[in-house]
Amino acid sequence: MTSRSSGVAAFDFDGTLVGGDSLPRYLSLLLGRDRFAGVLGRSVPAMLSSYRSGGRDAAKASLLARAVAGVPVMHAAEVGERFACQLAGEIRPEMVERLTWHDEEDHRTVVVSASLALYLEPFGRLAGFDDVIATRLEVGPEGLLTGRLLGENVRAGQKALLLGRLLGSEPVTVWAYGDSKGDKEMLAMADHPTLLRRVGRRRQLSLIGRS
Repeated sequence: MTSRSSGVAAFDFDGTLVGGDSLPRYLSLLLGRDRFAGVLGRSVPAMLSSYRSGGRDAAKASLLARAVAGVPVMHAAEVGERFACQLAGEIRPEMVERLTWHDEEDHRTVVVSASLALYLEPFGRLAGFDDVIATRLEVGPEGLLTGRLLGENVRAGQKALLLGRLLGSEPVTVWAYGDSKGDKEMLAMADHPTLLRRVGRRRQLSLIGRS
């Protein structure tokens, strides 16, 4: 935990700090492209059923249950470290500018994402973030991933809840950056919420709510 206290900047990851969805890329690296394609194909019916009954969180849990159960956590972490090195070089230029400004202002920077801590924690270290709030996977007694989440998927209301716990009770000015409905609650709790909107083939930062 950092000693910075003049402000906090919370960043969503997928679609905000970097483009696209990082989870399929990680699973492809973890399992190999062909094996992951097979797992994904076999998982589609269960994922669709889970989505109808429990939404995106349930569909994601259904995929992970089939993709990572039985994988040694040490291997998953090693792949996560390698993937993090790639991701650290993919931060959007406009986000690099914002991170530089927040660092100059001595603000505490936090990644808040539904993506996996296995690669977001090393990404956070490489990219200079102070804290990472991300989805965690359960590890069994023999050091193997069980395929289940440890806690909740860090999306929507969970983002605001866990960020609020990290901030504590001391008053602090909060900046937040997101790009989707899954960031709505986190943006709503910020003094300076910023939404990335797509304009043609590019995305631009748009201040929303309070200025």
